[in-house]
Amino acid sequence: MSKTTDSMNSGPVTFETFVLSLGTATLMALGEIENPISKKREKDLPSARQHIDILEVLLEKTKGNLSEHENGLINEILYTARMKFLDLNASKAKS
Repeated sequence: MSKTTDSMNSGPVTFETFVLSLGTATLMALGEIENPISKKREKDLPSARQHIDILEVLLEKTKGNLSEHENGLINEILYTARMKFLDLNASKAKS
C-alpha cells in the first residue's frame, strides 16, 4: 500500500464501516448532510436510489451471514434511507 493510501486510511474496512459509508453517501444524495466538497446540501435522487439499491442487494446477499449487530445496522440504515427517499418523492409530487 502506498503512503498516500496509508495516510487516507483511518483503519481497516469492516462490514460495519462499509455499510456506514454507503449510508452516509445515501444521506448526502438525499440532501440530509452537507457535501464535504461543495459545502452544500444537494439532492441527487437517482444517486440516492442507487445507493439504496446497493444496500438492498448487500442485505440480500449476506442474509444469514451477518451478526445481530450488522443485521440491525444495515436494516436501520435502509429503513431511514427509504423513508427519507419516499418523503422527498412525495414532496416532489406535490410541487
